[in-house]
Amino acid sequence: MIFQRKYERAIRFLRERRGNSPAALTDETLGDQIEKGDVPALILSALLVIVPVCLLLLGGASLLAYFFLVR
Repeated sequence: MIFQRKYERAIRFLRERRGNSPAALTDETLGDQIEKGDVPALILSALLVIVPVCLLLLGGASLLAYFFLVR
């Protein structure tokens, strides 16, 4: 995990704040478990965001190249 130390510090703070009660936060209640359809949904959403941006950048670069080389 990228922010492992910050994550551990936040969990430790919340456990100190709530004490040792059964309602204290555990990893399962924080949503660390990925559900069945989450991975395809994450891949699809990433593609829907990244592909149009890449196409725009590629189109802009090709237009720039066109104006420098052809004109």
